[in-house]
Amino acid sequence: MQIYKTYKFRLYPNDKQQEKLNSFLGTNRFIYNHYLNEKEKNNKLNLKEMKQDLINLQKENTWLKEVDGSILRTTLDDLDNAFTRYYKKISGYPKYKSYNGKQSYRTPCIRGTYKDKSYQNIKIDVERKMLKLPKIEEIEIRGYRNLKEFNGKIINATIKKEANKYYCLLLVEQDLKLEPFIPRYTVGVDLGVKDLVITSDGLKYHKLEKLKQLEDKIKGLNKWLSRSQKRSKNRQKIITNKIVKENDIIITETLKVKEMIEKGKNKIAKYISNSNLSEILTQLKYKTIWYNKRLYQIYTYYPSSQTCSNCKTKNKELKDLSIREWECTNCHFKHDRDINASLNILDEGIKLYLKDLQIEKSI
Repeated sequence: MQIYKTYKFRLYPNDKQQEKLNSFLGTNRFIYNHYLNEKEKNNKLNLKEMKQDLINLQKENTWLKEVDGSILRTTLDDLDNAFTRYYKKISGYPKYKSYNGKQSYRTPCIRGTYKDKSYQNIKIDVERKMLKLPKIEEIEIRGYRNLKEFNGKIINATIKKEANKYYCLLLVEQDLKLEPFIPRYTVGVDLGVKDLVITSDGLKYHKLEKLKQLEDKIKGLNKWLSRSQKRSKNRQKIITNKIVKENDIIITETLKVKEMIEKGKNKIAKYISNSNLSEILTQLKYKTIWYNKRLYQIYTYYPSSQTCSNCKTKNKELKDLSIREWECTNCHFKHDRDINASLNILDEGIKLYLKDLQIEKSI
């Protein structure tokens, strides 16, 4: 099985390399802004026409021939994708890139043969801690101290500059060797509003800035958290890593985050947007594949919060989100709203797993 994985390395360029990197980053900004302006003049201008026009732009600006030519084309791909997302109402209208804003460029890994010798324009040597990028000599790198050998096919490299520090994100295609799936531990996961993640084990992961309960369970958490920004993927990785590594079958809801934001009240919609629930689901999906675990998502509108996990009696009054604890009118079992929901999610997910198991046995 093949997967795509991203490796992030810190770059330590010398003065000459730093000058080139800044030039390439500036080129990305120039091309993006130039054709954004052209699109505003002529909304019908498409990607093919923009790439054809690059020849004329290079003649007018000869310095463009000195940079990695792939940057010009990938920048236009990014601009075209930004407009596609805008037309599909996934994101807002594309904005001009600022020198003081986020700076990055992407370049593909190109392979070929010459006189029976193979070559590629992006290479990494983890033993020597060096990275070769197009039109730049080898750059010293740091990251992945325990990585002794780099396996996989490099797809592209994204160079970023953040707070005067340079980073490279290598997208790599790798073969994933899966261990046999042995179901031992199962967990139901409720993604909530008051608490970010609630499991059927009774664990609650509070809003992202309150993850101190994991300090003793994940090595180096304090240092990691202090380095990671609020709402960053690193903070969400802490949660998803723990859930996936400790469980074999993970069950959660099928959330329609965009719909939740549109229909939610101002305060709730803002929290859902800030907590980035969709990113947590994305991480659970790819990590369960990496570790050969199973992820099941139950029906979107299943009333997990309104149903008693003990006797399955439904309480419609619980549509009121302010009710955090309640007692079942039928069996009188006392519930924590979110833990009860996670237990119901667990039950529904187990039914899906058993259904799949029957199908596998019948084949």
